[in-house]
Amino acid sequence: MSYDAAPQEQFDRDGLSPLGTADPQAERQPSGPRPASSLKPWDRRRLDLHAALTAVGVPPLPGDMAAIRTLSALDDTVNAALVRWITAGH
Repeated sequence: MSYDAAPQEQFDRDGLSPLGTADPQAERQPSGPRPASSLKPWDRRRLDLHAALTAVGVPPLPGDMAAIRTLSALDDTVNAALVRWITAGH
């Protein structure tokens, strides 16, 4: 058996339902991804490499982490070339 969520119009401005119970959505804080600016450049490059490899069907293995860390230490130009090479043809 499934239960449908209560329609929003059933809750008043105070976040309380007509029965006086709290609206569970009224307390939720919007949670989005962390801004990219909060990542360090090498960390962003590491994530970019992971994403590129995974996107083409090559999930990084635990032993690949040292290579990914080393490549992530290189600058953005090198990282962009690596991602372009990895994703070429896909």
